[in-house]
Amino acid sequence: MPSLSTYALFIATALALLAIPGPAVLYVVSRSIDQGRSAGLASVLGITSGTVVHVTLATIGLSSLVLASKVAFDAVRYVGAAYLVFLGVRRLLTRPVEEDLESRAPRTTRDLYTQGLIVNLLNPKTIVFIFAFIPQFVDVNAGHVWLQVMLLGLTFAGLGLASDSLYAVVAGTVADRLRGTPFIARVERWFGGSVLIGLGVAAAIVAPHQSK
Repeated sequence: MPSLSTYALFIATALALLAIPGPAVLYVVSRSIDQGRSAGLASVLGITSGTVVHVTLATIGLSSLVLASKVAFDAVRYVGAAYLVFLGVRRLLTRPVEEDLESRAPRTTRDLYTQGLIVNLLNPKTIVFIFAFIPQFVDVNAGHVWLQVMLLGLTFAGLGLASDSLYAVVAGTVADRLRGTPFIARVERWFGGSVLIGLGVAAAIVAPHQSK
């Protein structure tokens, strides 16, 4: 197991990195502004679940296979980018009458969770980040490397859950106070759709060596 000093350094470094908004944060914020705190929190749970899956794959060495294959990496990158663009375009094309909260059929929590899960599962930057960041804090001489990777990975996922949830609550609370007017409805639709499309384009052009 990593020493307490190493573990503390990992937590401090992870918190510093999580303080810098990335694609996952922008996705959560767009969902929270669009549909409120509960939608943002459901998306956070999906994103966190995706992180846990990547941590599990990294623990058993499967992430290295994805990184070693340019074809596999590109496939994941472009599928993820296409999915984000699809969500953004669908949001932009929503009919104005559906923007009214009373007449719009709410998306279920399960759907929001699933979308967040898929977005993070198909985010190659998460794979790269976990595979490149966590091993720096693993002490090979201490043994049980797989357990160290799992502990550090789950710690990062837990910190991300807390950080993303805070963004969801703040963004959702502000949006709830402003929601209800036609102008705000249009802002929500165009902001949410534009952010999703922007994330998709960014994911498609990001270089594999760039950080999360």
